[in-house]
Amino acid sequence: MLTILKLQNSSKRLHIPMSKISKRMVQFKNEIEILTRLRHQNLVMLYGCTSRHSRELLLVYEYIPNGTVADHLHGEKAKDGALIWPIRMKIAIETASALAYLHASDIIHRDVKTCNILLDNNFCVKVTDFGLSRLFPNDVTHISTAPQGTPGYVDPDYHACYQLTSKSDVYSFGVVLIELISSLLAVDIRRHRDEISLANFSVSKILKCAFEELIDPSLGYESNAEVRRMTTSVAELAFQCLQLEKEMRPTMDEGLEILKAIHSGESENQKKEEINVVDNVEVPQDPESENDDAQLMKSKLPVSTNSVNDKWFSRFYHS
Repeated sequence: MLTILKLQNSSKRLHIPMSKISKRMVQFKNEIEILTRLRHQNLVMLYGCTSRHSRELLLVYEYIPNGTVADHLHGEKAKDGALIWPIRMKIAIETASALAYLHASDIIHRDVKTCNILLDNNFCVKVTDFGLSRLFPNDVTHISTAPQGTPGYVDPDYHACYQLTSKSDVYSFGVVLIELISSLLAVDIRRHRDEISLANFSVSKILKCAFEELIDPSLGYESNAEVRRMTTSVAELAFQCLQLEKEMRPTMDEGLEILKAIHSGESENQKKEEINVVDNVEVPQDPESENDDAQLMKSKLPVSTNSVNDKWFSRFYHS
């Protein structure tokens, strides 16, 4: 049986029975190869590892002292109330930056979740755990592989079609964004059966524009107009990331730029004429028109930092 021990978020040790050492060695080697080619301020740094001839395989990382985002959202550290909205926004941007860098390096993380986002004492992000990561050649559209990852974060399209792409990370990141604005667990069996998955729960609330039922009230959604604008805009982006059809999701580069725009509020000064796309024909938007669920997606990225209660349209529809 495989046992993984994490020591103060700084190392990973695998005790491996001889019968499984070959398979685990391949995975361990894969993680080492990926980490040694990466250098980014928001990725955990690998300091060293044991020899491939050793029965006890050990990776040594830089020490990240402040736990994980999951600890601060759902664990003992949540009691401290340290993750105020500006810090959560910072975490979203820095995580997106790390993932965009990975994708630019032809690497898919494949296990993006709040448990794999470490925080230092300044609440700077260090994305970790590349055991499931895959190199993604730039001359292919997808990798055919059995779905792996964590329930609640796994891309449904990947799970159904066994086709891994960078958009699979985008879906998982969408779940992380919802966790950041809601403080809710990605999977919670205490919720109604249709809402056990946070992705399903959030999409349902966003389609109804019921943001007050999704966003953590302790963040100041009701009392602070700027927090309301930003959290609603992040929810809009998460909605796009959680589209069932991967082609309709933004890239991580696009997601990063959207988050930066939300943070700076620059799109408030860069409003453009919105359009309604029907059957691939662009028609100027009627300001008095309503289009139900279609209001929840824009015709092109980036997402507006305005509330989704404003009228906006898209060719994208959630299944």
